[in-house]
Amino acid sequence: MTVYVDDMRAKFGRMVMCHMIADTDDELHATAERIGVARKWHQAPPKHDSHYDIALSKRAAAVAAGAVEITWRQTGAMVMRRRITGQLGSHADAIDWQVKHFAARREGNLQGQTT
Repeated sequence: MTVYVDDMRAKFGRMVMCHMIADTDDELHATAERIGVARKWHQAPPKHDSHYDIALSKRAAAVAAGAVEITWRQTGAMVMRRRITGQLGSHADAIDWQVKHFAARREGNLQGQTT
């Protein structure tokens, strides 16, 4: 199981934020607790896909705790894959998976696009 932090940079007041996602909510919450992010900041379904928006200082702490650095595009593709398949899948092929999924959807053929 893996926790990921992306390279998004979004201002929130005086802070700059990024996303933290994980294969499981248990691992996501454990990492949030380990780096000092309160559980109340968890964004969850049905309003959001499960993640935390974390400050860059917490991002550095997450990386030090073993989180994998990914791009914001990979985050988007992985979250989309989780919505469709129930799994984040690998960050290494996330964007390729998304491109293939969109192509299959345009062609009206989504067979084989659930993994």
